[in-house]
Amino acid sequence: MTPLQFESGYRAIWDELDQAVSLIEGKARRQSRWSRREAVDVDPARVAALYRATCEHLALARSRAYPIHLTERLESLTQRAHQIVYHRSDNSGVRLARLFLVDIPQAIRAHSIAMWVATLVFAGPLLVLGAMTYFDPGFVLTAHDIQSVQHYDAMYGTSASAIGRERGADTDWQMFGFYIRNNISVAFQCFAGGVFVGLGSLFFLAFNGVQAGTVAGYLTSRGYGETFYSFVVTHGAFELTAIVIAGAAGLSIGHALLAPGRLTRLQSLKRAASDAVLLLYGVIAMLLIAAALEAFWSSSRWVAPGVKFGVGAACWALVFAWIGWQGRPKRQRETADAS
Repeated sequence: MTPLQFESGYRAIWDELDQAVSLIEGKARRQSRWSRREAVDVDPARVAALYRATCEHLALARSRAYPIHLTERLESLTQRAHQIVYHRSDNSGVRLARLFLVDIPQAIRAHSIAMWVATLVFAGPLLVLGAMTYFDPGFVLTAHDIQSVQHYDAMYGTSASAIGRERGADTDWQMFGFYIRNNISVAFQCFAGGVFVGLGSLFFLAFNGVQAGTVAGYLTSRGYGETFYSFVVTHGAFELTAIVIAGAAGLSIGHALLAPGRLTRLQSLKRAASDAVLLLYGVIAMLLIAAALEAFWSSSRWVAPGVKFGVGAACWALVFAWIGWQGRPKRQRETADAS
């Protein structure tokens, strides 16, 4: 789609939003004179829907490097509409819900290319090295030392009092703190590596894929597959997805430095960092959920593996639905249903 086709296709939405925002802004400036019927008829729900649609149009315009005058208009319009939508109510709970139910999934979809690249770089080594280690268990020593491998046997063997822990004396709360620190450290590496034009993010995504794949392949070959996969299936829906999102955020930073387009590299970096903030909010929230599940649910032996697999499948479906569906404008949902 050319910039001209893009603009002509969505101009009506932008004009309607611009008119509605102008009317609301005019009311704020001239409250005592606010009596005209056409101003009073502004529908807040319609404004919010137009705002969400225009945010997606802005993300598309940026990703396709459309002319600067077009992105600047959309940036100005969404900034004005943001003030209307998010300051209409002082209810912080509503704003927080909108952040996680609308803004973050929209931001993830706006970085779809980076998400696909991050997924392939992470999942590719995981699957390939996992298969190689399954058929040759000794291959695990190319990625882990012998002490670590012995720890894995102890943590996922039948003698462990709690799955995924070498020492049963550790409390759930202690492990919760450990998991948070470890998970955020991994995600930060995947994100911060983006400042090296994305190469750091690619490295840490592939490295973590290798680490996870070799462990999975080794434990499967040892006959601990049911214990291991029932342990990781639930919290993995949030943890692994968060790692990929963090890597995608890092790749967007790297792309901004490598291909700034008509902007200076500093301007491009600032814009990419601003967009990445929403992704990081999602990463942090998902890692907190993953840490809680890993500490209090995944490691429990009193929960049957079949139950964990069922809950894990539901969590994966929830994550995919949240990323792929949540926050879409009603018109897009209707189009998707019709197709």
